[in-house]
Amino acid sequence: MVAKALTIAGSDSGGGAGIQADLKAFSAMGVYGASVVTAVTAQNTQAVTAIHPVPDDVVVAQIRAVLDDIEIDAIKIGMLGTPSLIAAVADALADYDGPIVLDPVMVAKSGDTLLADNAIDALASLLFGRATLLTPNLPEAAKLVGEGSADAQASALLELGVNAVLMKGGHADGAVCTDQLVSHTGMQEFVAPRVNTRNTHGTGCSYSSAITAGLAQGMALSDAVERAHRWLHQAILHADELNVGQGHGPVHHFHALWK
Repeated sequence: MVAKALTIAGSDSGGGAGIQADLKAFSAMGVYGASVVTAVTAQNTQAVTAIHPVPDDVVVAQIRAVLDDIEIDAIKIGMLGTPSLIAAVADALADYDGPIVLDPVMVAKSGDTLLADNAIDALASLLFGRATLLTPNLPEAAKLVGEGSADAQASALLELGVNAVLMKGGHADGAVCTDQLVSHTGMQEFVAPRVNTRNTHGTGCSYSSAITAGLAQGMALSDAVERAHRWLHQAILHADELNVGQGHGPVHHFHALWK
Protein backbone atom coordinates (compact mmCIF):
# COMPACT_ATOMS: atom_id res chain seq x y z
CA MET A 1 0.00 0.00 0.00
CA VAL A 2 1.32 3.43 -0.94
CA ALA A 3 1.10 5.98 1.87
CA LYS A 4 -1.19 8.94 1.20
CA ALA A 5 -0.80 12.51 2.44
CA LEU A 6 -2.93 15.62 2.14
CA THR A 7 -1.69 19.19 1.86
CA ILE A 8 -3.97 22.08 2.81
CA ALA A 9 -2.26 25.20 1.50
CA GLY A 10 -2.13 27.99 -1.05
CA SER A 11 -1.22 27.63 -4.71
CA ASP A 12 2.00 29.11 -6.14
CA SER A 13 1.67 29.85 -9.86
CA GLY A 14 5.46 29.81 -10.16
CA GLY A 15 5.54 26.21 -8.97
CA GLY A 16 8.23 26.62 -6.32
CA ALA A 17 6.27 26.82 -3.06
CA GLY A 18 2.81 26.11 -1.65
CA ILE A 19 0.68 23.26 -2.96
CA GLN A 20 3.00 22.69 -5.90
CA ALA A 21 6.07 22.25 -3.68
CA ASP A 22 4.12 20.07 -1.26
CA LEU A 23 3.01 17.64 -3.95
CA LYS A 24 6.53 17.49 -5.39
CA ALA A 25 7.95 16.71 -1.95
CA PHE A 26 5.34 14.01 -1.35
CA SER A 27 6.19 12.41 -4.68
CA ALA A 28 9.94 12.63 -4.08
CA MET A 29 9.41 10.73 -0.82
CA GLY A 30 7.31 8.05 -2.51
CA VAL A 31 3.96 9.20 -1.12
CA TYR A 32 0.69 9.83 -2.99
CA GLY A 33 -0.42 13.43 -2.55
CA ALA A 34 -3.91 14.92 -2.37
CA SER A 35 -4.50 18.67 -2.10
CA VAL A 36 -6.88 21.29 -0.76
CA VAL A 37 -6.30 24.78 -2.19
CA THR A 38 -6.86 27.59 0.32
CA ALA A 39 -5.81 30.51 -1.88
CA VAL A 40 -4.74 31.21 -5.45
CA THR A 41 -1.67 33.43 -5.65
CA ALA A 42 -0.19 35.20 -8.64
CA GLN A 43 3.41 34.51 -7.78
CA ASN A 44 6.84 33.95 -9.30
CA THR A 45 10.41 33.87 -8.03
CA GLN A 46 10.39 37.64 -7.46
CA ALA A 47 7.06 38.61 -5.93
CA VAL A 48 3.49 37.79 -4.98
CA THR A 49 1.40 40.15 -7.10
CA ALA A 50 -2.11 38.99 -6.18
CA ILE A 51 -3.85 36.74 -3.64
CA HIS A 52 -7.37 35.37 -4.12
CA PRO A 53 -8.62 33.48 -1.04
CA VAL A 54 -10.77 30.45 -1.74
CA PRO A 55 -14.10 30.78 0.13
CA ASP A 56 -14.11 28.97 3.46
CA ASP A 57 -16.98 26.68 2.49
CA VAL A 58 -15.17 25.59 -0.67
CA VAL A 59 -12.04 24.78 1.34
CA VAL A 60 -14.15 22.72 3.74
CA ALA A 61 -15.85 20.98 0.81
CA GLN A 62 -12.43 20.01 -0.57
CA ILE A 63 -11.34 18.60 2.80
CA ARG A 64 -14.52 16.57 3.15
CA ALA A 65 -14.33 15.30 -0.42
CA VAL A 66 -10.81 13.98 0.17
CA LEU A 67 -11.33 12.53 3.65
CA ASP A 68 -14.67 10.91 2.75
CA ASP A 69 -13.03 8.88 0.00
CA ILE A 70 -9.27 8.58 0.54
CA GLU A 71 -7.58 7.12 3.61
CA ILE A 72 -5.16 9.92 4.43
CA ASP A 73 -2.19 8.87 6.57
CA ALA A 74 -0.92 12.37 7.43
CA ILE A 75 -1.82 16.00 6.77
CA LYS A 76 0.32 19.06 6.17
CA ILE A 77 -1.26 22.48 6.75
CA GLY A 78 0.32 25.56 5.20
CA MET A 79 -1.14 28.91 4.18
CA LEU A 80 -4.52 29.65 5.77
CA GLY A 81 -4.61 33.43 5.88
CA THR A 82 -7.67 34.45 7.94
CA PRO A 83 -9.21 33.63 11.34
CA SER A 84 -12.42 32.38 9.75
CA LEU A 85 -10.57 29.96 7.47
CA ILE A 86 -8.46 28.69 10.37
CA ALA A 87 -11.65 28.02 12.32
CA ALA A 88 -13.27 26.30 9.34
CA VAL A 89 -10.26 24.04 8.76
CA ALA A 90 -10.00 23.16 12.45
CA ASP A 91 -13.68 22.20 12.49
CA ALA A 92 -13.37 20.16 9.28
CA LEU A 93 -10.49 18.18 10.81
CA ALA A 94 -12.21 17.60 14.15
CA ASP A 95 -12.62 13.86 13.54
CA TYR A 96 -9.23 13.30 11.90
CA ASP A 97 -6.88 11.47 14.26
CA GLY A 98 -3.74 11.09 12.13
CA PRO A 99 -0.55 13.15 12.37
CA ILE A 100 -0.70 16.81 11.35
CA VAL A 101 2.31 18.96 10.46
CA LEU A 102 1.52 22.66 10.78
CA ASP A 103 3.75 25.06 8.87
CA PRO A 104 2.78 28.56 10.07
CA VAL A 105 3.20 30.28 6.69
CA MET A 106 3.29 34.02 7.29
CA VAL A 107 5.61 35.65 4.77
CA ALA A 108 6.68 34.60 1.27
CA LYS A 109 10.37 34.45 0.29
CA SER A 110 9.79 37.71 -1.57
CA GLY A 111 8.71 39.37 1.69
CA ASP A 112 5.00 39.50 0.89
CA THR A 113 2.62 38.87 3.81
CA LEU A 114 0.57 35.66 3.59
CA LEU A 115 -1.04 35.55 7.06
CA ALA A 116 -3.05 38.43 8.48
CA ASP A 117 -1.84 39.63 11.90
CA ASN A 118 -5.30 39.05 13.36
CA ALA A 119 -5.09 35.39 12.37
CA ILE A 120 -2.09 34.53 14.53
CA ASP A 121 -4.13 34.09 17.73
CA ALA A 122 -6.63 31.89 15.90
CA LEU A 123 -3.82 29.72 14.56
CA ALA A 124 -2.44 29.21 18.07
CA SER A 125 -5.74 28.64 19.82
CA LEU A 126 -7.43 26.42 17.23
CA LEU A 127 -4.66 24.42 15.56
CA PHE A 128 -1.59 24.24 17.81
CA GLY A 129 -3.25 21.65 20.01
CA ARG A 130 -3.94 19.48 16.96
CA ALA A 131 -0.41 19.65 15.61
CA THR A 132 1.95 16.70 15.83
CA LEU A 133 4.70 19.10 14.73
CA LEU A 134 4.96 22.86 14.25
CA THR A 135 7.66 24.00 11.79
CA PRO A 136 8.35 27.76 12.16
CA ASN A 137 11.38 29.56 10.81
CA LEU A 138 12.98 32.14 13.08
CA PRO A 139 10.91 35.16 11.89
CA GLU A 140 7.70 33.13 12.23
CA ALA A 141 8.64 32.01 15.74
CA ALA A 142 9.26 35.65 16.68
CA LYS A 143 5.82 36.63 15.39
CA LEU A 144 4.21 33.80 17.36
CA VAL A 145 5.92 34.19 20.74
CA GLY A 146 8.19 37.22 20.51
CA GLU A 147 11.94 37.64 20.18
CA GLY A 148 14.34 35.47 22.16
CA SER A 149 16.62 32.49 21.88
CA ALA A 150 15.50 29.47 19.89
CA ASP A 151 15.32 27.48 23.14
CA ALA A 152 13.06 30.06 24.79
CA GLN A 153 10.85 30.32 21.71
CA ALA A 154 10.52 26.54 21.47
CA SER A 155 9.53 26.30 25.13
CA ALA A 156 6.93 29.04 24.68
CA LEU A 157 5.48 27.27 21.65
CA LEU A 158 5.24 23.97 23.53
CA GLU A 159 3.36 25.78 26.29
CA LEU A 160 0.81 26.83 23.66
CA GLY A 161 -0.08 23.19 23.14
CA VAL A 162 1.93 21.75 20.24
CA ASN A 163 3.32 18.24 20.63
CA ALA A 164 6.72 19.14 19.15
CA VAL A 165 8.33 22.05 17.33
CA LEU A 166 11.05 22.13 14.68
CA MET A 167 12.96 25.38 15.03
CA LYS A 168 14.41 25.91 11.55
CA GLY A 169 17.75 27.72 11.36
CA GLY A 170 17.73 28.74 7.73
CA HIS A 171 17.33 32.44 8.54
CA ALA A 172 20.23 32.48 11.01
CA ASP A 173 23.79 33.48 10.16
CA GLY A 174 26.94 31.38 10.02
CA ALA A 175 28.52 28.64 7.94
CA VAL A 176 26.38 25.95 9.53
CA CYS A 177 22.59 25.68 9.55
CA THR A 178 21.13 24.04 12.66
CA ASP A 179 17.53 22.89 13.08
CA GLN A 180 16.26 21.89 16.52
CA LEU A 181 13.49 19.34 17.07
CA VAL A 182 12.11 20.11 20.53
CA SER A 183 9.45 18.23 22.48
CA HIS A 184 8.55 17.77 26.12
CA THR A 185 10.96 14.81 26.24
CA GLY A 186 14.06 16.50 24.86
CA MET A 187 15.85 18.16 21.95
CA GLN A 188 17.61 16.82 18.85
CA GLU A 189 19.75 18.85 16.46
CA PHE A 190 20.06 18.46 12.70
CA VAL A 191 23.11 20.19 11.25
CA ALA A 192 24.23 20.86 7.67
CA PRO A 193 26.67 23.24 5.97
CA ARG A 194 24.95 26.39 4.77
CA VAL A 195 24.66 26.42 0.96
CA ASN A 196 25.58 29.60 -0.90
CA THR A 197 22.59 29.98 -3.21
CA ARG A 198 19.71 32.39 -3.68
CA ASN A 199 17.50 29.55 -4.92
CA THR A 200 15.68 28.65 -1.72
CA HIS A 201 12.09 29.42 -2.69
CA GLY A 202 9.75 26.87 -1.12
CA THR A 203 12.22 25.38 1.36
CA GLY A 204 9.80 25.63 4.28
CA CYS A 205 6.89 24.12 2.37
CA SER A 206 9.06 21.34 0.98
CA TYR A 207 10.64 20.52 4.34
CA SER A 208 7.35 20.26 6.22
CA SER A 209 5.84 18.18 3.43
CA ALA A 210 8.79 15.78 3.34
CA ILE A 211 8.34 15.32 7.10
CA THR A 212 4.63 14.75 6.59
CA ALA A 213 5.44 12.10 4.01
CA GLY A 214 7.61 10.27 6.54
CA LEU A 215 4.85 10.33 9.13
CA ALA A 216 2.39 9.05 6.51
CA GLN A 217 4.76 6.14 5.94
CA GLY A 218 4.75 5.30 9.65
CA MET A 219 8.16 6.73 10.53
CA ALA A 220 8.87 8.05 14.02
CA LEU A 221 8.90 11.85 14.15
CA SER A 222 12.66 12.18 14.66
CA ASP A 223 13.34 9.75 11.80
CA ALA A 224 10.95 11.61 9.50
CA VAL A 225 12.69 14.91 10.30
CA GLU A 226 16.16 13.40 9.83
CA ARG A 227 15.31 11.99 6.40
CA ALA A 228 13.58 15.20 5.31
CA HIS A 229 16.56 17.24 6.51
CA ARG A 230 19.01 15.18 4.44
CA TRP A 231 16.76 15.32 1.38
CA LEU A 232 16.21 19.08 1.61
CA HIS A 233 19.93 19.76 1.95
CA GLN A 234 20.52 17.92 -1.33
CA ALA A 235 17.55 19.70 -2.93
CA ILE A 236 19.17 23.04 -2.04
CA LEU A 237 22.63 21.88 -3.18
CA HIS A 238 21.18 21.07 -6.61
CA ALA A 239 18.85 24.08 -6.81
CA ASP A 240 21.09 26.12 -9.13
CA GLU A 241 20.87 23.38 -11.77
CA LEU A 242 17.22 24.26 -12.42
CA ASN A 243 17.82 27.89 -13.44
CA VAL A 244 14.18 28.86 -12.85
CA GLY A 245 13.22 32.54 -12.74
CA GLN A 246 15.16 35.74 -12.06
CA GLY A 247 14.65 35.95 -8.30
CA HIS A 248 14.67 33.30 -5.57
CA GLY A 249 14.37 30.12 -7.60
CA PRO A 250 12.99 26.83 -6.25
CA VAL A 251 14.89 23.93 -4.75
CA HIS A 252 15.35 20.77 -6.83
CA HIS A 253 12.77 18.36 -5.42
CA PHE A 254 13.74 15.57 -7.82
CA HIS A 255 17.52 15.88 -7.61
CA ALA A 256 17.78 12.11 -7.08
CA LEU A 257 15.82 11.36 -10.26
CA TRP A 258 16.85 13.87 -12.94
CA LYS A 259 19.07 16.85 -13.65
